[in-house]
Amino acid sequence: MTARDAVTCRRLTADQLLAAAGELGELLADTVDAGASIGFLAPLDRAAAVDWWRRRAPSLADGSLAVWAAYLDGEIVGTVSLVFPDKPNSRHRAELVKLMVHRAGRGRGLGRALLATAERAAAEAGVTLLSLDTETDSPAESLYRSAGWTRAGVIPDYARTPSGELHPTTIFYKHVLQHVRADCAGTSPARS
Repeated sequence: MTARDAVTCRRLTADQLLAAAGELGELLADTVDAGASIGFLAPLDRAAAVDWWRRRAPSLADGSLAVWAAYLDGEIVGTVSLVFPDKPNSRHRAELVKLMVHRAGRGRGLGRALLATAERAAAEAGVTLLSLDTETDSPAESLYRSAGWTRAGVIPDYARTPSGELHPTTIFYKHVLQHVRADCAGTSPARS
């Protein structure tokens, strides 16, 4: 990457998420339109995508969700989130969700950078175990395997792809350590 291509990852507050909801909605719609199975069917209406992000703000405010945005040349080109359980026996873990990279930003290592950012923040917050699910045989599955995540198993017919077909999902987990290094600047611990 050149200096012009420098990526910055920033953890968003609830107010920042609301201000960036339009860009995040565009990212979500682009990701779904590109075929990623992240909980939505295609075509995803831009207004519905923006609204989905706006509805996340209360969870950011109460600390049950942390969201990072990756910026390239001042534009949001990626995001990743961590969901924190509220039960006393599960506060050592979090779920990694909605890792997305806009088609215009792919091939620059943004997915890996966002993943590392979330892992580092989780470790800094005292989280020792992360989990996630992803569409089986997707490019994301390759990313997680190459980043040291362990495959726990596959659930058949778990979710519909954006085109509406039932597809299996692969469950992954990773133990995170205090020495995990982030590849994006500007990260902060996941919990206040």
